[in-house]
Amino acid sequence: MIDSLLIANRGEIARRIIRTARALGIRTIAVHSDVDAAMPFVREADEALCIGAAPARDSYLDQTKILAAARAAGARAIHPGYGFLSENADFAEAVQAAGLVWVGAPPAAIRAMGLKDAAKQRMIAAGVPVTPGYLGADQDPARLRAEADAIGYPVLIKAVAGGGGKGMRRVETPDAFADALSSCRREAASAFGDDRVLIEKYILSPRHIEVQIFGDTHGNVVHLFERDCSLQRRHQKVIEEAPAPGMDAATRAAICAAAVKAAQAVDYVGAGTIEFIADAGEGLRADRIWFMEMNTRLQVEHPVTEAITGQDLVEWQLRVASGEPLPLRQEALAIQGWAMEARLYAENPATGFLPSIGRLDRLRFPDGVRVDSGVEEGGAVTPFYDPMIAKLIVHAPSRAAAARKLADAAGAIEIWPVKTNAGFLARAAAHPDFVAGRIDTGFIERNAATLIPSGAPDAKLIARAAAALVALQGDGPWAALIGFRVNAAPETRVAVEIGGQLHEASPDAAAGGTVATVGGERILFADGMAWPITEPGTASGGADAAAGDGSLRAPMPGRIIAVDVA
Repeated sequence: MIDSLLIANRGEIARRIIRTARALGIRTIAVHSDVDAAMPFVREADEALCIGAAPARDSYLDQTKILAAARAAGARAIHPGYGFLSENADFAEAVQAAGLVWVGAPPAAIRAMGLKDAAKQRMIAAGVPVTPGYLGADQDPARLRAEADAIGYPVLIKAVAGGGGKGMRRVETPDAFADALSSCRREAASAFGDDRVLIEKYILSPRHIEVQIFGDTHGNVVHLFERDCSLQRRHQKVIEEAPAPGMDAATRAAICAAAVKAAQAVDYVGAGTIEFIADAGEGLRADRIWFMEMNTRLQVEHPVTEAITGQDLVEWQLRVASGEPLPLRQEALAIQGWAMEARLYAENPATGFLPSIGRLDRLRFPDGVRVDSGVEEGGAVTPFYDPMIAKLIVHAPSRAAAARKLADAAGAIEIWPVKTNAGFLARAAAHPDFVAGRIDTGFIERNAATLIPSGAPDAKLIARAAAALVALQGDGPWAALIGFRVNAAPETRVAVEIGGQLHEASPDAAAGGTVATVGGERILFADGMAWPITEPGTASGGADAAAGDGSLRAPMPGRIIAVDVA
């Protein structure tokens, strides 16, 4: 077993790796940017080194600095986590050339699966079914348009080097193809330095199914069953679960066997995910599921697989990287219950999911669920990195029970003043179609009107705020019990300001929620959302108060990438 490990990442995944490494007796070394110096992962590692300024290119993406830190700390191995350099074959080779152990996929496998067109051609040769489309080298717009016409609309234009939903455009009609192609190429060139694309048939009822695979240096490859990642917003995963709803034993056997075959075709070692697209218009069927791409790293959603199998996938990674065989053979692996994961982001659904940054004056998670988080109360969400605050992972005997548990967990989150998508997650997990398993990648878009909170309090919340205000005024809980006292008025109406807006309602303490004082403000937390409440006419001066100086400020940091006027 390797004795020391440098983690070339940050936040939640760095903490996750540190936990398992410590349990195995491995010394951990964290690297961090200057803005991350006070982050929990830095404190929790056995040793930490600053490697540069906040921008990722000056720190977490700087291969030279990371390798220098590994040498300085005497690290034996490097774990890249996910994102950043985790699928960079050049970095993997540089790690190995430096005499260090690379806790990741072989560089050759990363290259083989890194370009979507080459990966699909390799899968075709290996007998793995792929989505109908065009993978050719001829990138002339006229040729691409002709291929799209032949495939039939709608089609999907995808960047050959793409990932994370970038460089992807759905095209409904021939007339829209040219503009979509230009836009896709522009984004691909900016994000990946490669503007080549492929064309795929767009599946009208798509489900995103992926299979967790693992290989070792002894020639063994196993799968740890499938995950369903169909709940997405703009191609970004929101809620993942395992196993996939509606998956029968025969279809599971077929898709998992295809995933193992795909891994064997590239002599895969370590943790990887084979992603499939399924046409679920008539349910999940083996002949309607096609290879889409491979992620040659640990996935963000790996905890749901850990929950249903009882295995620690980071431990598997470290053991395989140390030269050990896989901890279990295929026949020893089984599905136990149902697991779901929701990604809690610092963003405001009521304003189009704009990112929200700032200090986390209150950060409380519910008990009884697994929470993988990179931040703590008193910390901050900065504009420099991914705005994910935490992952909520639940496990239950059945899918219905898991969905209830996830909805309750998301609804019980208390965060202020940073805005989050917790209320949105709670609504999604409780939606009747989600609970019934009637999902595909268009679920969120179709149900946006009911899933996305309006940003204004509803009658139930106003009644709860009124009850909270009565209790806080010192009359105790009895004031909210209408008609309790002799000769009391038959109904009590209470005025309350919520988020600066005046409302009036009858108090209802049974409506749920909790009230806390945060930074001098009274905040009502209910259903995953947070509302500042005050007595009418009381100045709040809280974190959300506007400066009122007449200036106009963007609600989020950004960079101008194009000016489309002369």
